[in-house]
Amino acid sequence: MKKQYYLILLFLVFSINLQAQYGKQKKADKLYNNFAYTEAVDVYKELIANEYNLKKNRLKLADTYMKLRSPENAVFYYEDVLEDSTNISEEYYYEYAQALRGAKRYEESREWLQKYLESRGEASAEANKIQNRTNSAIQTTYKLQKSDFNSEFSDFGAVKYKGETYLISARNSKNSEKEYSWNEEPFLDIYKLNSNGEVSPISGEINTKLHDGPISFSPNGETLYFTRNNYFNNKEGKRDKEATNHLKIYSAQKSGNSWINIQELPFNSDNYSVGHPTVSQDGKTLFFASNMPGGQGRTDLFKVSIKGNNTFGIPENLGSKINTPEDETFPFIDEENVLYFSSTGHGGYGLADIFKTDLDTENIEVQNLGETINSNLDDFSYFRETNRNAGFIASNREGSDNIYSFNQLLPLVLKGKVTDAVNGNPIPRATIRLFNKNNEEIAFLESNEDGDYQTTVNRNIDIPLEAKQIEYQNFSDTLDTRNMEDSEELIYNIALQPVADVEYLAEINNIYFDFDKSNIRADAAKELDKLVKLMKEEYPDLVIEIGSHTDKRGSDIYNDALAERRAKATRDYLIAEGVSGERLQKQAFGERKPAIDCDRCSSEQHQLNRRSMFSVVKMD
Repeated sequence: MKKQYYLILLFLVFSINLQAQYGKQKKADKLYNNFAYTEAVDVYKELIANEYNLKKNRLKLADTYMKLRSPENAVFYYEDVLEDSTNISEEYYYEYAQALRGAKRYEESREWLQKYLESRGEASAEANKIQNRTNSAIQTTYKLQKSDFNSEFSDFGAVKYKGETYLISARNSKNSEKEYSWNEEPFLDIYKLNSNGEVSPISGEINTKLHDGPISFSPNGETLYFTRNNYFNNKEGKRDKEATNHLKIYSAQKSGNSWINIQELPFNSDNYSVGHPTVSQDGKTLFFASNMPGGQGRTDLFKVSIKGNNTFGIPENLGSKINTPEDETFPFIDEENVLYFSSTGHGGYGLADIFKTDLDTENIEVQNLGETINSNLDDFSYFRETNRNAGFIASNREGSDNIYSFNQLLPLVLKGKVTDAVNGNPIPRATIRLFNKNNEEIAFLESNEDGDYQTTVNRNIDIPLEAKQIEYQNFSDTLDTRNMEDSEELIYNIALQPVADVEYLAEINNIYFDFDKSNIRADAAKELDKLVKLMKEEYPDLVIEIGSHTDKRGSDIYNDALAERRAKATRDYLIAEGVSGERLQKQAFGERKPAIDCDRCSSEQHQLNRRSMFSVVKMD
């Protein structure tokens, strides 16, 4: 009876504990579904500590950490489950690869992306983009500096208009009566930076108790477009069927130093979000981000024509070359109609990277802005002042969303002249090849008639270089483009050393003699005239040796004397044409070094052996 009592008691304790864990599970999932990720973390950890639904809750906790942009923590919980990847959805291979990329574990990330692709019947477009990411060979360089007006809370969305800086921040203000459950920070408001560096809320009725921002000004500054939760006339709007209060775009009109006449844009909806407005430089088009139905993925970029009086055209999706199945957000359009945006769907260096594309080109290509401006975490809200190389981005690379100012350094102009190392003359049609660190060719150039060449190169790297011209020795070196922030161009002149072969340089044919003769034939004189020109005009300090030969007929003594006469005749001709005798050495080889080594030589072979040849003694 006593044993039975203990069994009943044990069962009751187990049931109570199981019921408690079940309650915690419901609580954790509800917090997750309500975007209360910070609170959800603690509850999921309790469930894991109690070994309740271990696989599910480890994956859920990893997902939660990714929502909080903490990939290192996410990796820890993903790998616990994926060590035994049986009965795991292949979608988690992709999520794990994303977390690894955020943690800068790029090789492992590519391996799991490959597993993801192999596990799918057909390859995923977004995974392939990341796996096969290639960046533009020549990139703009950005010098970043953390802005001194950041707070301890989230700060982003900085823009400058008419010399004044505006930003979006979760720093405390009278509008922040409660915290945002996602990250337990105050709700976002729009702020303005005054001339003393003080940050204060924007004037007018823009800021509310929910999220406000980011913003964009019309070119004339009379209209402000801004993002806000569904909140109008001091009243929260309708939520969707899942109780989500979506983002909307509103406009306001300038009145003195304040903003009035707030209006909701007509293409907003209670059932999906519309936000992140940016106005084109001509004021005719509004670009924005939305998860409205019919898009390419979770959040896409759109454009809509501005017709005035709060009337607009029909929103148009920017298409699959720009939008992916992931998130595209924070568009910005510059004065040259180049679109900058943040994306998690184009291959990048981290979670969300900043990209650009020229909307005026026929074949749109999306280009990553590079490692300097992008990090392993989220980089977003790009803004650049019109006709200036300065602007802002935001990034959580240091843990919290912060604003960074940047100076945009255009690619370095590499230019120079290719010359002859001996006489300094320009060398046309020399080829110059540049390589990357993997010895892959990144540029192929040719010098012009004046020996000049020019291209653009990346900054802050080593660039192996190779130069060639058929009459010169190959040249190689490595350029260092580091520490050149104050320079727009790098002058690099190349001096090529001529090949030590005067016959090749002068493009002369062999000098031949008649049988048993040493006089200079007409055909030989024509070739020697080329050598004269080379020595007088191209290389006035060139010293050569004349080596003369005979065929094999006659005795050695006779042939040595005949070769001596041929060498002297050749030297005398060159002297008569104005070449200094001090630059002409001679040597008679007789029949000892035949061009054609034959025992019973034909007349043609004998002719080829009766010759004078030339070699370089000194070219300096």
